[in-house]
Amino acid sequence: MCADAVPPASDRLPFPFEGPEHLRRPTIEALTRVVDPEVSLSIVDLGLVYGVVVGDGLARVRMTMTSAACPVADLIVEEVETELDRVVPAEYRIEVELCWEPSWDASMMSRRARAFMHW
Repeated sequence: MCADAVPPASDRLPFPFEGPEHLRRPTIEALTRVVDPEVSLSIVDLGLVYGVVVGDGLARVRMTMTSAACPVADLIVEEVETELDRVVPAEYRIEVELCWEPSWDASMMSRRARAFMHW
């Protein structure tokens, strides 16, 4: 349920991850490669990823966009799927759930992203 998602709390743990430990780092790295083309920052640094659950043949990402009117949402979701497909077992289904609660705000960005944006 997206409304219960907890935004990233620190730069050390960018988002909650539930699943096999050997997939934690590859999953974080895969999602970090996905860049929001409007701001040239990764979706992880922007704080768009609310959480990932990997198990039972499914890799599920809960995430948001900076705005519900984001014109590149479909592109970003497609890139998330492509990047995860490279790191999760081939038999796993990938599911991306877009959430609008809690709504994104700049406090969810990493220190690196805030510095990049001069915030």
